[in-house]
Amino acid sequence: MLKSHTLVPEQDFTDILYELRPVWTPSGEEAEGLYNAWIILDNPEQLNSYTTQAVKEVILAFRQASMDRRVVACVFTAVGERAFCTGGNTKEYAEYYAGNPQEYKQYMRLFNDMIDAILRCDKPVINRVNGMRIAGGQEIGMACDFSVAVDTARFGQAGPRHGSAPDGGSTDFLPLYVGFSRAMESGVLCETWSAHRALHYGLLSTIVPGLRLDGAWIPNPLVVTDRFVDEFGNLVFGAWKTGKAREEGKAVMARAETDLSLLDREVEAFCSKLLMLMPNCTSKTIQSLRKHKQLFWDTNSGTNREWLALNMMTEARAGFQAFNDGPKGSRHVDFVKLRQLLAEGHPWNDDLVRAISPQYGDEKVGVGAGPD
Repeated sequence: MLKSHTLVPEQDFTDILYELRPVWTPSGEEAEGLYNAWIILDNPEQLNSYTTQAVKEVILAFRQASMDRRVVACVFTAVGERAFCTGGNTKEYAEYYAGNPQEYKQYMRLFNDMIDAILRCDKPVINRVNGMRIAGGQEIGMACDFSVAVDTARFGQAGPRHGSAPDGGSTDFLPLYVGFSRAMESGVLCETWSAHRALHYGLLSTIVPGLRLDGAWIPNPLVVTDRFVDEFGNLVFGAWKTGKAREEGKAVMARAETDLSLLDREVEAFCSKLLMLMPNCTSKTIQSLRKHKQLFWDTNSGTNREWLALNMMTEARAGFQAFNDGPKGSRHVDFVKLRQLLAEGHPWNDDLVRAISPQYGDEKVGVGAGPD
């Protein structure tokens, strides 16, 4: 009788899906008795943002897959076609954690454990990127070993724009993937990259088309997929189209149908390659390569957790509530007004938050005079 090394009995998953799917040999035959563990975020209505419960279940899922002798590889993905993950659930952030640093600190312990569960999984982890990979979604995706993406996906951070810092892994992982300057571009400016650009920068393993038009596969029509150099000597490949070209691209996209079958085929091909390797040598190689990410993550994650919790009293509180409660098209704080008030010495209080927040509209009140 084999011993069980899981921490808890068989888990009932409610906020995510956990599935054992067949693993195939390169010749297309099912490897009997062997599986890939598919760990699937299941919140498509909210762009697969993870709730506190989902975070707990992801941790347990990776632990379960890690200890399952039958599992060859883990596939981390999500339901639907719009998003892999857009980070933490902003509704939960705005309505429960904003203004509650002691509670958010507890939450961030769980989040850190989720990153650890990925980085320390005994099996190779493939991120199947079926759509947007933004903010915390980018962070859990970069914790994976391989990333296979549909070319309509987009990648980026949202921290400084919405009142946080990408300290859940991006400030540790991004420079390793794309270099310092590009990490600054993504982490600070919060500008999203197309899948083509992310592949070019080294963030992804491979990309595949996800749109069909008149029966034929087409590349993302919103992205420049031809390689040419602009008047400044910059390679334009992977840039988002603008102006008339973007409008034409939107029209093409409206006529096309989404088909993720090539994505699934490519993910299965990665799993087949992993099947045909010595398991212990593969695990050792992966663990050794992960050390570069783990070095920075282990150094910073604890103190980052402390700061992220305290930030829930100030910028995160205002930013998440604005995003959650603000009217469509105006879900950011008034950045200029915020800087002006802080320059005048106004404290972070309810009046300041109300003065900069879009959800209050005409109900906004002025803030009191700052210190002399």
